[in-house]
Amino acid sequence: MPEPETRAGSGRQDGITAAPGGLLDVLRVAALVLGSDGRIALWSPEAESLLGFTAAEALGEDAGALLVAPENQTRARELFRNVRTGARWAGVFPVRHKDGSTRRVEFRTMQLRDADGDIFALGLGTDAETVRNVERDLALSHILVSQSPVGIAVFDPDLRWLRVNPSLERLNGVPEAAVLGRRVGEVLPALDVDAIESRMRYVLRTGEPLLDQQTVGHTEADTEDHAFSESYHRIEDPNGRVLGLAISVLDVSERERAAAEVAQARERLAVIADAGVRIGTTLDLRRTARELADVAVPQLADLAAVDALDAVVNPGGSAAPRADGSLDFWALALKASHPTDAIEETADPVGQPALYSPSRMVTQCVREARPLLRAHVDDTVLRRIARDDAAVETLRSAGVHSYLAVPLMARGEVLGTLSLCRTVNPRPFDDQDVTLAVELAARAAICIDNARLYGRERDIALTLQRSLLSQAPPHHGGMEVASRYRPAISEVGGDWFDVLPLDDGKIGLVVGDVMGKGVHAAAIMGQLRTATRALARLDLPPAELLHHLDGLTASLGDSDTLATCLYVVCDPRRGRCELSRAGHLPPVLVGPHGKAELLDIAAGVPLGVGGVPFTVGEHELAEGALLALFTDGLVESREMSVDAGLHNVMRVLDDTRLPLEQTCDLLLAALTPEPDDDVALLLARRANGRRQG
Repeated sequence: MPEPETRAGSGRQDGITAAPGGLLDVLRVAALVLGSDGRIALWSPEAESLLGFTAAEALGEDAGALLVAPENQTRARELFRNVRTGARWAGVFPVRHKDGSTRRVEFRTMQLRDADGDIFALGLGTDAETVRNVERDLALSHILVSQSPVGIAVFDPDLRWLRVNPSLERLNGVPEAAVLGRRVGEVLPALDVDAIESRMRYVLRTGEPLLDQQTVGHTEADTEDHAFSESYHRIEDPNGRVLGLAISVLDVSERERAAAEVAQARERLAVIADAGVRIGTTLDLRRTARELADVAVPQLADLAAVDALDAVVNPGGSAAPRADGSLDFWALALKASHPTDAIEETADPVGQPALYSPSRMVTQCVREARPLLRAHVDDTVLRRIARDDAAVETLRSAGVHSYLAVPLMARGEVLGTLSLCRTVNPRPFDDQDVTLAVELAARAAICIDNARLYGRERDIALTLQRSLLSQAPPHHGGMEVASRYRPAISEVGGDWFDVLPLDDGKIGLVVGDVMGKGVHAAAIMGQLRTATRALARLDLPPAELLHHLDGLTASLGDSDTLATCLYVVCDPRRGRCELSRAGHLPPVLVGPHGKAELLDIAAGVPLGVGGVPFTVGEHELAEGALLALFTDGLVESREMSVDAGLHNVMRVLDDTRLPLEQTCDLLLAALTPEPDDDVALLLARRANGRRQG
């Protein structure tokens, strides 16, 4: 296919167009000439196509007889006479086809004279329905172009304007008369002319339309940049001749702004959803602060700092301003979206206390308990963000141009601040960013406050529990004992152990676990320990003692209070031990030859269930034999089953000849480096030479 410019023939050669138009090919105009006697003198190929008669069949024939139905003969002769006298006639006349059907033909007729003065009648005709269709298409095209709210332009193959509709005139701010025959860059230089003309050439060359192409710039109608959506289509006539191209243009600035707002809203929702998953994974105050900074960067800011008031981190600290208005803080977390010295050189060291002057933005944020937005940062604001002049220069060099401080508020109390800066992101903080930052800060503040409250409760529970645990001497008659208590990393529970001196040189060993956590579990544990000590003084057998504890447990705390317990009565003189358990793990017995085994006694039910009798078991306790009593925190975790944990305990205790204190440390180090639950461990070994008959 030749290039469009060649085929279009937009220029002229010696006054003759280089290529014909295509409209006559659509209309297929037939020509016929009648002599003065009404006979057909000329018959064109289009007439044959339209009416079916060949030239041989039509020439010399009476036109009225050949082509007109009898009922229309009179009207036909009248029209013929008028034309012969010089009148013109145009209209639709029914003409008979060779196949016998009637065709409605639209005619244009006129008189002709030859050199001899003879008169002829010329008739130019085409199918009336085809004419109507073309007229409708033209009218529709005119309406669509002239009345469309979409800007429409027509260009020739040389990329010069041929037509501009009123909508595009308004978008361009230039009337049609001022653009005709000119190129885009001559009229609208502020647009991306190279991109526009590149698309135009592509469509002219390939015939493939380009839809919804984006251009940003401004026209003569407005000095502000707008976003335009352009669609390019090549224009061809019915024969495929390229006439040029049409471009439709829409100002989509509002759509783009709306889409950008929707995208930003989705991003904010994604950040909030991410925060719900990532912030507050533990009840650790510093880790929660780091999680907040990790969520804020880079989704919301390029630099983030989390500071907490001294009273939040340090139970003995103060949240009140000093006499000069300054506040005591702790820097908890720093985060940057990219490698930079701005954070380390301008912020206070993480994990260290800091004194912020009353002029600092962070101090004002806490004092007023409201967000502080500085969309555009100048030197005055930088001096209020930074701690000193050197930090001001560092922040300026880092490109800090927008700042936002948000208070960390929980239950109506300010706990600290979240400080945000933008450096790489060119967009300044706005009200939507403030809303998002407040949401993130609120979520984190609740977690930080929970961590603070939990820390206080954990300290109370741990202090209570340790005060209630037995401080057993290393030797009890014929038994050597050692013990360990290790609280859980997350939350203190109700584990306990005790060593009870009994009559006749016997020794009672107790290990128990109150179900639950915190101060409540520790308090229940203390009551059970006291009750066990009191019952043990009555020299009750193990099963009977557990029976009495079972009744007491139901009256402690609430109706759901449960506890497990293992009670062993050792008689080193006789070398025997009696034991009973209430839903607790069995003890491990290591014989004098170093072989560890689980003592097989009935498990029983936890204390507090009630109504189920406890059984007692009796085992030999040879000289040098070791008993290991423990709670489930020693042998069970998220990564380890109870069976696997018990197997590990026996593996560690097999052939153990170490002192009890070292054995305790070995068990804890090997099995529970970071326990999920409290661990209570009690080891007792029958001393050599203590056995009496």
